[in-house]
Amino acid sequence: MAEIVILGAGLGGTLMAYEMSDQLRPDDRITVIGKGSIYQFYPSNPWVAVGWRESKDIEVDLTKVMKRKKIRFITEGAARVVPEENLVRTASGAAISYDYLIIATGPELAFDEIPGLGPKAHTQSICETGHAEQAFAAFEEFCKNPGPIVIGAAQGVSCFGPAYEFAFIVDTELRKRGIRNKVPMTYITPEPYIGHLGLDGVGDTKGMMESELRNRHIKWITNARVKEINAGQMVVEELAEDASLKTTHTLDFGYSMLMPPFRGVPAVFGVAGLTNPRGFILADAYQRNPTYRNVFSIGVCVAIPPIGKTPVPLGVPKTGFMIESMVTSTAHNIGALLRGGDATIKPSWNAICLADFGDGGVAFVAQPQLPPRNANWSGRGKWVHLAKVGFERYFLRKIRIGKSEPFYERYLMKKMNIHKLENKSR
Repeated sequence: MAEIVILGAGLGGTLMAYEMSDQLRPDDRITVIGKGSIYQFYPSNPWVAVGWRESKDIEVDLTKVMKRKKIRFITEGAARVVPEENLVRTASGAAISYDYLIIATGPELAFDEIPGLGPKAHTQSICETGHAEQAFAAFEEFCKNPGPIVIGAAQGVSCFGPAYEFAFIVDTELRKRGIRNKVPMTYITPEPYIGHLGLDGVGDTKGMMESELRNRHIKWITNARVKEINAGQMVVEELAEDASLKTTHTLDFGYSMLMPPFRGVPAVFGVAGLTNPRGFILADAYQRNPTYRNVFSIGVCVAIPPIGKTPVPLGVPKTGFMIESMVTSTAHNIGALLRGGDATIKPSWNAICLADFGDGGVAFVAQPQLPPRNANWSGRGKWVHLAKVGFERYFLRKIRIGKSEPFYERYLMKKMNIHKLENKSR
């Protein structure tokens, strides 16, 4: 019998549990350790933050589906991973031993690294659904007395899509309310240029994103480093290409949402041989830790070096399909190890993204996500908004039924020549 422990019950961890269950031998067991029993579809958080969704619309209680799939489900969260002893200590102090560990925690939101950042201080967040609900309450108050808005991402961020989405969705909502003319908007980002996305762009994302910002009368500042935030005002340093200080902006705001820096969660932060200095999990080409060979990692918690040097530090995003490719390769590799084989399956790291703007959007396909690429396409139109709505419903259904990849999804992806595994037809 082998004990497989999955740490995290978000997008990656939940799909990992579903897909790993298909690889088990009769006596093997999966244990999922999550914080609470509720799965939340984070890509819909920008909609929650303007009142287009309620939290109940994008949540799934995993208790029944985990039980139906015979997966042990612990909902108290993890306190510490002890890889040299092959165990995870939970928040209550219990020790959960494992033969194989899959870390899928996502990041810790490092609001504390910038004075005044975060929902407990002076800016809003859409990184968690609870934060998005708070952001909506603040937005409703703002609309009673509209003024300047600042939206964007702080230095150290590795997820830029939601910030762009939220800026455009807020623009759309303000126009619906008839108060857009009262709201000067500024977008700030550590990216060296608009549409970089931590990926050096995909297709013409630079041109498309800049065009959207101009058409919507949203000013922008790139190479931006947030110095400090006070009530109604933030100080943003704009750096030159050589990382020297170019100028300092003092921005007034009545409402602000900034994506925070990411770092590894406390349960793994600082574990020698397991993480890099920021607390992200070190992994080889097979999602396997080089030091602890029975530890794998998937999703945002994985350490991926930046694509290149930039004046302001920024990370590499992990899109949903890219994470799913990590899930599939990890399931196959552990399945092989359980049967005396070896980990030989690499994820494709192909990326598909739908960025909704409320009344349109941008889509891109990058194969693989990191350049140079075999495919590098981006497009925009009203169809992207409709596709995002449809994808939300489809993905939540997958979570509810406990299926990572229905056959028709596999068939469609194959027809589109978009695969989860490197040099594989799947």
